[in-house]
Amino acid sequence: MYQLTTFSVGPYDNNVYVLSDPKTKEALLIDAANDAPRIIKELAGLRVSNILTTHGHADHVQALKSVREQTHARFTCHEADESMMPIKADHRVQDGERFRFGEYELVALHTPGHTPGSICFLGGELLFSGDTLFPGGPGNTKNPYASFPTIIASIRGKLFTLSDETRVLPGHGNPTTIGRERPHLDEWIQRGW
Repeated sequence: MYQLTTFSVGPYDNNVYVLSDPKTKEALLIDAANDAPRIIKELAGLRVSNILTTHGHADHVQALKSVREQTHARFTCHEADESMMPIKADHRVQDGERFRFGEYELVALHTPGHTPGSICFLGGELLFSGDTLFPGGPGNTKNPYASFPTIIASIRGKLFTLSDETRVLPGHGNPTTIGRERPHLDEWIQRGW
């Protein structure tokens, strides 16, 4: 199994995820959210090929420019959110695209709703959900880029097709599982935002 390092940064307690192959030391970084020195420290001894960005909100990209300059990793986001980013993308991710690190890979799932270019990343039984899915419901859709019906369609069509055991690692806060969240979909729809 690949190695996963998780830590929280910044005033919004953003989760940063570092995935690495223990043999090759190849790694991926998900969301260079804040506190570039801390992120760089966690990346010591690893070769980061991609900085994967779940979406374009400012709290998820504050350390991006600095971390990219220091790691020379490829900055990857969805083109629908590129205009929100502090720097131009090196690569525009496509739905279903695979990102390898050593013997492992992540698959990108385009899950619009929180933003038009929101992306989740699936690696085995781990889903890095950004702000698309949290314990207790979908991410906030009260912003000008968001759509509640779209996020519900993304969760139903892309995330709730995964196995119950899939662990959901969100952009903020604690993990959950698909199995724990799936039974509540109708209640979220009733509740709305």
